Formats: sequence, structure tokens, C-alpha cells
Amino acid sequence: MSNPISTTPLEPANPTTRSTAKKLKHHQETAEHHHESLLPGLPDHIAQLCLSLVPPSILYSVCHSWRRLIYSPSFPPFLSLYALIVPTETQIHNSNSVELCSLDPISCKWHLLPPPPSDPPLRFLFRHPSFISRKLPIQSVAVSGNLVVLAATDDSFLPALSKPLIFNPLSRNWEYCPPLSAPRRWCAAGASRGSVYVASGMGSHYNTDVARSIEKLDLECSEKSGDERRRRWVWREMGKLKDGKFSRDAIEAVGWRGKLCMVNVKGDAAKEGIIYDVETDCWEEMPEGMLAGWRGPAAAMDEETIYVVDESKGLLKKYDHVNDAWVDVAENYMLKGAQQVAAAGGKVCVLCANGVSITVVDVAAAQPVRLWVVDVPPGIQVVGVHILPRMIHS
Repeated sequence: MSNPISTTPLEPANPTTRSTAKKLKHHQETAEHHHESLLPGLPDHIAQLCLSLVPPSILYSVCHSWRRLIYSPSFPPFLSLYALIVPTETQIHNSNSVELCSLDPISCKWHLLPPPPSDPPLRFLFRHPSFISRKLPIQSVAVSGNLVVLAATDDSFLPALSKPLIFNPLSRNWEYCPPLSAPRRWCAAGASRGSVYVASGMGSHYNTDVARSIEKLDLECSEKSGDERRRRWVWREMGKLKDGKFSRDAIEAVGWRGKLCMVNVKGDAAKEGIIYDVETDCWEEMPEGMLAGWRGPAAAMDEETIYVVDESKGLLKKYDHVNDAWVDVAENYMLKGAQQVAAAGGKVCVLCANGVSITVVDVAAAQPVRLWVVDVPPGIQVVGVHILPRMIHS
């Protein structure tokens, strides 16, 4: 383990409670730097092109104007870690206390995201005394630089979302997606080639039609913006599953090479695997080697390479599709009991079993691979992780 990122308190995305002295100081600094050129002798738009070739971590440490630049809309966004969080000691009636935050990898600070729409109020249930050893899942996916919250359970044990929520880090805005034909929970959720997929699951009760269904939402269906774009968003029903065996748990549908790969049971238990071809709208059996090694949470890097963590061994593996076999990448006790995996930018982020730390594996580095731990702020528990572009700072 190397380069651990220490715990930092959560900071609001839009602080509103600064002292008068701090406001005056901020105003003075802004005025002083307002006309400061990025590179003396060059127009700012040319300077931005030059500076965009420099790693943001270097720009951040040089001067305030360059630091502001890397968080501006005109600078190419770097990747950040996003986490779905709940308080560590949640009461039953505090069912709407789920929040989202992001870790800036440059400043190593956690920031709360702007809150989602409050109408209708969100009532996500994560813990309940009737399920002492089990957490109720909150399902979300990353697609095309957006975070989409798709399914959860409310305090009446019904689907919490009839219309999934989408957050865009670059605009810092939440909006509702169109409603699903059948709101559900305990479903298979994934993304491939700019589209979100929700398959199987159950609503207020088990229904065969819902358990066999799959719906698709294309987020890249239009280059329009705002309301005009949303009007073109629509869920489309696709080819049905042969049975309802994928409604038993919250399933990761991993987007890989134009297909969605999923298994119906987590961990080491006997399971069935299935693959959905997003181009042909057809289902097929999962190859034997892929299924045999799928022993924990999985994610795909750029939809090209699947990584899975064997949660009992603490072993990270990647799938070799040519030989239908899994190749060992790294083994470490910190990976045992892994709950979820996110992969992007050459990094695999593994949510650990206790939800208070995240292990990062640099799979792009030369062997041996580097691992380090990101600690979450005190008093919270992470229930989901994603890798997305950093937020714009105002």
C-alpha cells in the first residue's frame, strides 16, 4: 500500500456561510487576478491550449490563475471519484438521507454535490431492523460522463424512483429522466455505448413480465440541449429475458464490447450468467470461463476490459476473451469482501466491505501494480462508487 489519501471533512459544493472577512478577501483576490494573463505575452485562448497539455496536478501547485483554469469549463475535465453516501448511524425514519459527494484527486478534498430535486421528496431506505445482515441496494450507473440513479427501495418497501435521476458534473445540474414503464428495484442496471439499460427486477410485488423485461434509454439520442433534449429521451422496451431469475438481487450489467454481461447471484454462490447484445437485441449464454471466474463485483475499463474482484480471496482479475480465462492482476487483503468496482482512466476503484474506505489499483502502471487507500470523511458510509469528470467550480 502506498500514497494513502487521508480523511478530509466534506465541503459543500456551493458554500454559503463564509464570514464577512473571508468574502472581502475573496473579492480582493478575485479583483487582483481578474486581468492576470495565464502566460505572459500570449492571448488566453492560446495559453489555454498550451496549458491543457500539462498535467492538472502540476498546474494546481503553481499559481492561483492556473488553479482556477483547471476547474473552468474551458479546460479538459480530469476524472474524479464520486460516491453515494449515507450516515453511518441511520435511523429507519431518516430514509431520505442519501447524498452524493466527489473526491477531487488534485486537492484530495471531498465535496458534496448539489442536492437533487426535492419534489417529489426522495425516500431511499438503506437499512431496516428486519434485515440486520443485509443492506437494501441503491443502484446507479455512470454513462457518457453522467451519473444516473436508477433504482432503490422506499420506506414502504416499494420502488423509490418512478423516474430515474441524472446528474451532469460539468453543468452541476440534476434532472429527471422519463419514467420507466414499470418502476422497479432489485434489478440489473448497466450502461453501454451511451445508453442506460434496466433489466428484470420487481416492483411492489413480483411480476413475471417485469422480471423478464429490459428497457433502454439513449442519452446520446440528440445533440440538442435542455428541454428539447429531454423530450427526445424515451425508454424503449427491448427483447425479453427467457425467465425471471435475474430479479433476486441488485445486479451489475457490465458494458463490454457492445454487450452487457451479468450474473444473477453475487459472491461465490452457484450462479447463472447471461449476455445481452446491444446491437442485435439478443440474449446469449455467458462463456464458461467467464462465468467460472465471476466471483465478486465487476466493472469494465472503457468497455474494453472487464475487471472482477474475487471477494473471498481479495484477488483482482481481468478477463481474457481470447482464451476465455481470467488473468490475476493484484491480490491484497484490502480487496477482501469487496462490494462494488468502478474502472476508468487506468484505475480500478474498489469499495471495501465496511464502506469507510476505497482501495485504488493503478492497473496502467508497470508491474507490480500500485495500490493505495482513499479514506472517506468520518461519520459516513459509502454505498456506491463511480468515476466521472470533475465538477466545474464556480
